[in-house]
Amino acid sequence: MVPLLGPHDPFPPLNAARDDLGGLLAVGGGLEPDRLLHAYQQGIFPWGTLDRLPLWYSPDPRMVLFPNEFRLTRSLRKTLRHGQLTVKMDSHFADVIAGCAATPRPGQDGTWITDDMMTAYCRLHELGWAHSVETYQEGELVGGLYGLAIGRMFYGESMFARQRDASKVAFAHLIRYLLQAQIAMIDCQMYTEHLASLGGRQIPRADFLAHLQTLTACDTSRQPWSVDANPGRW
Repeated sequence: MVPLLGPHDPFPPLNAARDDLGGLLAVGGGLEPDRLLHAYQQGIFPWGTLDRLPLWYSPDPRMVLFPNEFRLTRSLRKTLRHGQLTVKMDSHFADVIAGCAATPRPGQDGTWITDDMMTAYCRLHELGWAHSVETYQEGELVGGLYGLAIGRMFYGESMFARQRDASKVAFAHLIRYLLQAQIAMIDCQMYTEHLASLGGRQIPRADFLAHLQTLTACDTSRQPWSVDANPGRW
């Protein structure tokens, strides 16, 4: 049985996560900022709901991407140099999460980003923990991504694109920002071929937790993010 959490119940130990259910650890609790931040620092994240109750996961292995291992493909480099898409950060967080929620995903019926989830992450953005990277064409939002930064960790949540390479351009700018900010690891949560093509790889949960303990112990900057005004060449 998967534990059902009350409003103030602690999470069960991570070795109780159900590997046969993708790493499902618990159901319930709430999406208050303190609980969410505590979950991420323990290697737990919410993904979807059941009867409006959050589903909490801690999969093993864990998909991660180290920024210095990012693969910038020749075609993406060409797109970045062409400069048709402009990039901003933390300008329209709510629009980015809404864009992610509205994007169909292969193999998924509907979205895990419910209204409750959107409200929770927008609150984390207001508090300086959650950030967005946005791509625009002629002033219109055409792609982006969002996630959380705690210490020297970035927890990627979702991305979307309304035109080719829009999310990849956002991701490339995210990588550049993380390298400058000395953020050492991105939690990608679960394996996808798309993330693997960008340099992501799976590591054992024990290794992930060891990295996590060190990286989240660092001071967290909760200032709004911004794109480098003089980024240089890709």
